[in-house]
Amino acid sequence: MDAGNDAVIDHNKELLPVLSKSATKMKFEKLLDVPLPNFEGTTPGSAFWTAIAYYSLRKVLQNQFRSIEISGLNNIPLATGSLCAAWHTNGLLDPISIMTTHPKKFVIGGRHDLLTRPILGFWARKLATQPVVRKAELLRGGCSEEQAKYLNGRSLLNLSTGITHGFGCVLFPEGTSHSESKLVRLRTGPMRTVLCSAALSRHRGQKEPVIIPVGLHYRVRHLFRTDLWVEYSEPIDISEIELPAKLIEDVAEAKWSEPPVDAVVDLRDEVQRKLSPLTPQENTWADYRATHVLAHLSARAKGEKLDTWRKEVLAARKIRDGKGDDTIKEQALIVANLLKRGGLDGRDINHKGDGLRKFSIIYGIRGTIMLIFCLSMLPLFIISGLPQVILGRFLGDRTDEGLDARTSYQFLAALLGSVIIWPIAAVILLSIFFLVEFPGVDVSLITNARIEVQVLSSLAFIILSPIPFWLIGRTFSWTWDVYTDFKKSLNRIGKKELSQQILELREAMIASGRYL
Repeated sequence: MDAGNDAVIDHNKELLPVLSKSATKMKFEKLLDVPLPNFEGTTPGSAFWTAIAYYSLRKVLQNQFRSIEISGLNNIPLATGSLCAAWHTNGLLDPISIMTTHPKKFVIGGRHDLLTRPILGFWARKLATQPVVRKAELLRGGCSEEQAKYLNGRSLLNLSTGITHGFGCVLFPEGTSHSESKLVRLRTGPMRTVLCSAALSRHRGQKEPVIIPVGLHYRVRHLFRTDLWVEYSEPIDISEIELPAKLIEDVAEAKWSEPPVDAVVDLRDEVQRKLSPLTPQENTWADYRATHVLAHLSARAKGEKLDTWRKEVLAARKIRDGKGDDTIKEQALIVANLLKRGGLDGRDINHKGDGLRKFSIIYGIRGTIMLIFCLSMLPLFIISGLPQVILGRFLGDRTDEGLDARTSYQFLAALLGSVIIWPIAAVILLSIFFLVEFPGVDVSLITNARIEVQVLSSLAFIILSPIPFWLIGRTFSWTWDVYTDFKKSLNRIGKKELSQQILELREAMIASGRYL
């Protein structure tokens, strides 16, 4: 039976999330042997591998996204630990986006199969990631209830302890990555974790941790070079929540104990209230796009420009939370659908708000220059970057985990491909250097040198090669931006029906006096 389509429901009579083939293969004995975190150092896992991982993740994110904005860092207390709670629509990109923008290192909890995969598992174990068994795996027979209770209890206790020691942590209360345009029902794991951390903090005489609702905003989550805004909201204080003495005693003795149900449920509902406004919270993604169209037109009417993704999200949020007009919303939905069908969005509306933008000759000249420069480095890109592109596209398009996992595979192809493919590319270039004669190029100084010099020179080249390879990758990312912008400019040509619909929507907004 296909585990992802078996119609298994939970105790709330809701369908369990679709499982990938990897998630159905639980290796319980191997999960028991994963390294436990160490809270006495600067990182819960290996300091060496953690430093490499965080550095690599940040570099790949710079290529993954066209723009990255971060706000609310002042809401993160540095004197105590914090648990970040966010909605979950973009696979591995969600925790990575938080981990790499948060000021502290993280104690990590993740889906069990992250630790047992061949390459990803190596990094997960080096970061001391703790496995979590979801209800979806348990009810489908991935392990016994006793096994799941033991493993989850140990993992949540380790996460709680890490938070108490001042580390950051991110857990997703929805319990699964999904494709909805609003929050799905929240689970209780994050609330139980942070309450146990609070109990341990009280035993140690320390300040309790906080929960920080985090808004993760992607322009189009599954597209390469989309925009990202990470929004750290005001923390939720849990210092006034009453906790029983037994809970405090148990966690002090490193034993997992369940917090009071009422406290867990109340805290879950509070997280729901605070986190929900940080999501689109629309019935459909089409409705969300329509709200953004209204936000752009409203800004145009005021002589303003939503020139950053953050500004656009905030303007759309204001439209969403205000008093609306159903007729205008229906018109905006028509415009939004026509824009999407043409590969466009609200940014393609002109400054007057009565049609589409014209083609920019200056931008065309700049794009041509960038393209010529990029083509001059095409041979190096074919060796160092093209294999990663092919691998990411292949894995992302054939995944059985849904559209929300597509960027996860593309990201992993870029991250792990750099470690695997770039050394191979460097060796290929070295072989060409030593074996191929280029007219007018004298390489005898190296090829005729002593073997020790040749070996040291070759090693130095291989070690330093990631620097030019990364710069080449960045250049091609910028060129991709030019290509997508040029493609959109061509898509705007001849859209008379769409321009007319935009004009009619603008006039309806002016007549109603709303959204302006």
